[in-house]
Amino acid sequence: MPQADVYALLQLLGAVLILVAFIAVQLGRTDPRSYFSLTLNLVGSALLAWLAFEDSQFGFLLLEFVWAVVSGWGLGQRLLSQRSAP
Repeated sequence: MPQADVYALLQLLGAVLILVAFIAVQLGRTDPRSYFSLTLNLVGSALLAWLAFEDSQFGFLLLEFVWAVVSGWGLGQRLLSQRSAP
């Protein structure tokens, strides 16, 4: 499989992960701060950020990098609050 096809599939995977989380939140199926939502957002945006970096798409890289950092921060906060709960 050519590298361009692999990149296209990875882009679709990253976008689908983010969209599944977004749709689940919009339909009231999950909370935006749930592990499910935060994990899908983190993985999807990190994947898209890496692909944007590889393709020198710096505007898209900025968007996805910040998305990944914010999702990771939220996930970290969630994990820390679980640990400190009695």
